[in-house]
Amino acid sequence: MKRPATKVVSDEIFRQVYDSPQSLPGKYSWVTTDEDVRKIEQPLGMDPKTIGAPLWMSGDARNCPDWGRETNWLDIISSGLASVHDRKIIAKVILGDRKFVNIEAPRAIADLSCFQCGRAIIDLRSFKSHNWAYASPALLEVLERMPARERQ
Repeated sequence: MKRPATKVVSDEIFRQVYDSPQSLPGKYSWVTTDEDVRKIEQPLGMDPKTIGAPLWMSGDARNCPDWGRETNWLDIISSGLASVHDRKIIAKVILGDRKFVNIEAPRAIADLSCFQCGRAIIDLRSFKSHNWAYASPALLEVLERMPARERQ
């Protein structure tokens, strides 16, 4: 069985590794546009403006070569929902008070595709959220309002 590559870490370790955008690997670092953050909330079943924290990205290229669209968390969320992750797990990562660090130190993050055209994204190196959902009750309210996963 494959060992999980993402681990929960203390606030101190998280700050050392990820609090600075300059710590992100890759040639470029950028923040997901507000327009695409609002699109992320829809498939997750969140109310508009639930996500308020910057959703950081880094990589060796910023745009899909086919569409010119900037790669961002929308691609990560749509890829995750299509393959392995449940909506509520994703919500907890974005809004929760636990900090996560990827320990694979990948050259590129695997199994990502462009939200718009489906082309494989091969040059995204890292992504993180500066979490502003400090209060656990606020996160629980969001999770309770999210609809249950549809059966396929």
